[in-house]
Amino acid sequence: MKLPPCGLYRTTRPLGPVAAGRLVYFHNHGDPGPGIYLPESWSCNRARFSIRGYTLADPELAGTLQPLPAQGLYRVTERFTCCDKNCRTFAPDLLVQLGYNTAAEPILFVPEWTARGLGFPERGSRLDPDRLARLAPLRVAEAEQGEDEPKREPGLLH
Repeated sequence: MKLPPCGLYRTTRPLGPVAAGRLVYFHNHGDPGPGIYLPESWSCNRARFSIRGYTLADPELAGTLQPLPAQGLYRVTERFTCCDKNCRTFAPDLLVQLGYNTAAEPILFVPEWTARGLGFPERGSRLDPDRLARLAPLRVAEAEQGEDEPKREPGLLH
C-alpha cells in the first residue's frame, strides 16, 4: 500500500488512543513505522506537534486520514465569507494566515502592519472547510526550528 505524504490531517475515525475529528501530523516513514502525532502547543498561530506519536496498528489505516492544507500564509484568490452566517468577509489579494484548532477546524488570521512590522493577531475567524479552495499558498522563507533571528542592523543580504 502506498502511504499518504507526511503532513497535516484530520482523523475520521478513532486511531488507537486518538479520537476521530482530531488534528494530527502524519509521518509516513521511520522506525517502528508510520504514525500520527498530536499537537502539544501553538506558537504564532501554528500547531507544534509532540515528538512522541502513535504508530498505526495497520498501515492501511492511513487511508482514513483526511488531508488538510498546510499551516502558513496564503493569499485570498476571490472574495468570500467565513461561513454561511457571513460573519467576516475576506477580500481578494488579502494576506491571511491559516491555522487549526485541536478539532482540525481551519482558522484564518489577518496580519496587520504595525509600528513594529507585520503583526499576527492571536484571534482569528473559524472558517467553513469548503472555503479553503479560495486560498493560494505563499512561499515564505522559514528559519530552522529553534533558530533565533540575529540582532542586526537592517541592510543588504550578502
